[in-house]
Amino acid sequence: MELYVGNLTYNMTELELKTLFSCHGLVKSAQIVTDHFTRQSKCFGYVKMQCNKDASKAVELLNGKTVNKRFLVVKKARSRDERQGRPW
Repeated sequence: MELYVGNLTYNMTELELKTLFSCHGLVKSAQIVTDHFTRQSKCFGYVKMQCNKDASKAVELLNGKTVNKRFLVVKKARSRDERQGRPW
């Protein structure tokens, strides 16, 4: 299952993100989205977890948790079509 993780600090690394989630299960990948030109973090990313049960547990335990003085937003990632409200 892929998770959306928002409200990250600008200086958080993908390794730190992966480590944060690995406490709750096997992490397949962790990606922080960056600006195409500046390569600066856009303060959100995605984490893919091996097991849906572990991913659900991570959402429950990490959503709203304070990390580096910021409240994380963790939820199941939606497809691009779902985010844009397209009916097809």
